[in-house]
Amino acid sequence: MADRAPTPTAVRTTETPVRRRGLPRLRISRSDFVAAVGYLALAIVVLSGQWRNTQSGYLIKSGQDQTMWEWFFAVTAHSVAHLENPLGTTLQNFPAGVNMMANTAMFGVGVPLTPITLLFGPTVTFVLVLTLGLATTALAWYWLFSRELVESRIAAAIGGLFCGFAPAMISHANAHPNFVVLLLLPIMTGLLIRMAKRAVAGAPRRRVRDAVLLGFLVALQIALGEEPLLIFALSFGLFTVVYYLHTPRQGLRVLRGITPAILLAGSIALVLTVIPLWWQFFGPQSYRSIDHGPMGNDLKAITQFPSESLGGMFLPGQYVAINETEQNAYFGWPLLLVLAVTAALLWRERVVRAAVVVIAAFGVLSLGAVAMFGKRDTGVELPWRWAEHVPLLSTVLETRLTMAAIPAIAVVLALASQRAIGRWRASPVDWRPLAWFGALLFALVPLIPTALPVVQRPPTPAFFADGTVGHYVSGGSVVMVPPSRPMDAGALRWQAEAGFGFPLAGGYFVGPTSTQKKGIYGPEFRPTTALLVQAQDTGAVPPITDEVRVEFRDDLEFWRADVLVLPPTRNADTLRGTVTQLLGFEPTRTGGVWVWDVRAVR
Repeated sequence: MADRAPTPTAVRTTETPVRRRGLPRLRISRSDFVAAVGYLALAIVVLSGQWRNTQSGYLIKSGQDQTMWEWFFAVTAHSVAHLENPLGTTLQNFPAGVNMMANTAMFGVGVPLTPITLLFGPTVTFVLVLTLGLATTALAWYWLFSRELVESRIAAAIGGLFCGFAPAMISHANAHPNFVVLLLLPIMTGLLIRMAKRAVAGAPRRRVRDAVLLGFLVALQIALGEEPLLIFALSFGLFTVVYYLHTPRQGLRVLRGITPAILLAGSIALVLTVIPLWWQFFGPQSYRSIDHGPMGNDLKAITQFPSESLGGMFLPGQYVAINETEQNAYFGWPLLLVLAVTAALLWRERVVRAAVVVIAAFGVLSLGAVAMFGKRDTGVELPWRWAEHVPLLSTVLETRLTMAAIPAIAVVLALASQRAIGRWRASPVDWRPLAWFGALLFALVPLIPTALPVVQRPPTPAFFADGTVGHYVSGGSVVMVPPSRPMDAGALRWQAEAGFGFPLAGGYFVGPTSTQKKGIYGPEFRPTTALLVQAQDTGAVPPITDEVRVEFRDDLEFWRADVLVLPPTRNADTLRGTVTQLLGFEPTRTGGVWVWDVRAVR
């Protein structure tokens, strides 16, 4: 074999006519099976702590997000089982409710996995989705690389491994299944590549079939997560433009050939999703934008190792991530070094040039409006300053744009591995393949993920677990003390375990403010919420005036409260004294909680 690696089929001019007609045959080799089993085994290891304890285990680095996602899966299953509209619910944030489409409820897995959720509980669904998300995302990229990019299954497996288990994927596996279940993106990529091939080769066009399939995939991805779809569309568009800069006429030919199918696919996707999308943007509790503040990557993050990796275990750096679930740019300096040298050596490859542009462009965008270094403002303004004012982009957390670089990096690694394997086959004594795989180990070993840490979460109070709560609810809501909010969403789990027999005031969701259509995390703070949070934080009963009591009664009426519940919590005695002074009567102790029945009060 020649020194130069075979031109990847994804970037060939495809002058060879397409031979096959109809749907392509699914051919699974032994290598494909080994790759699938390997990816699944690694995903199980990463989430082994949660798998060992699906009853009370909790991924501690998820914050409150695991509770939120489990509630999403549980309430979706409840809606399906009771033939209720899953797009919205008043079981949380009563009486206004929650727009589920505007909260990325992932109906694409929540609905079909309803039997699993009902039989085994939402925690099993949650960890199952994360596990299969990691494994199938890796497998889908492997499949694409092995069929369209490289000849070597080993090279394709390396690329798939990085796509499925990159630092950002492991970080999101703590809490964000919508950024873990990404297998449809490489499937869409493969379809678009085949459409482009036929356009270049002048092969018989199958626009309608392609459009129907692409439209269905887009609609399904919308049901899994719109933010990853947006990032993918932008990065793939940039990749395509750069790739065809060298041959603009060919690019125009491809554009003319696939545009009708893409427009038809968009129309089909819109028809399939028009009702959910209307509900998301115009339905009850919808919002137009969300102000999440600066969420760019710190420059230091790019060269450091993620916390859940071998490198992070032995060589931890300064903590500069937004939080534990958003370590999107922690590629580590060895990988960046190997990537830079490899890209320079393979620069003549069009696909490498396009991949490098995607890595650089989205890497810069992910830094946010102003460059930060070690959590210090450098004063250097960046392109995101203007991009963040573009509709839709304004809702994206800019740190997540780094995820566009993951498949681009995998492309470079796969191509370099293909070239090394080709040289080794041509000359077993050639030292360069050994040097490449040594460099690859140097880059990737520090990024090997470790098992995500799990802790024991406290048991559900008997008041909820045995159904006692039902004796205190008569069409109104349960108000926790303090009310449920993003920083304390444990009551969502208790509600699910009680069979959703009552609505909750407050909760953990994204919804609009009362004065404008701007989204915020959780409910707006009522005066009573602020008062009780203050009491819990300070450990002192706040001054209770007549004005405070009036606001308290107004809030009870707003929430349509039937019962106030104080579970075991920090500074519980202070909270009990505060509510007792507000109401003027003592609570009852039952089922492990303190209860104030306020049905006769409001």
